[in-house]
Amino acid sequence: MKSSMPGYVSKQGCLNGIASVKANSPYDSRYQRKNAVYNYTFNLTGGNGKIIGRSENYTSLAGRENGIVAVKRDAPAAPIVDLV
Repeated sequence: MKSSMPGYVSKQGCLNGIASVKANSPYDSRYQRKNAVYNYTFNLTGGNGKIIGRSENYTSLAGRENGIVAVKRDAPAAPIVDLV
């Protein structure tokens, strides 16, 4: 999943964004599912309803649902790697 923001102006802002994804990713109600012909996507939203992450494009409904399952499973405990 990719961030919906083009970039962060501070390291703390970045860490806050990561924390928001980790906190909201387990909850199915935070996923907005989008359907189009052969193009399925999802957005992850925060408690305030704002988009905090966008998925890649999937060619099937099952692929998109598998993507959501993977984010729910992996995001909460994903390690943070500081490359700076």
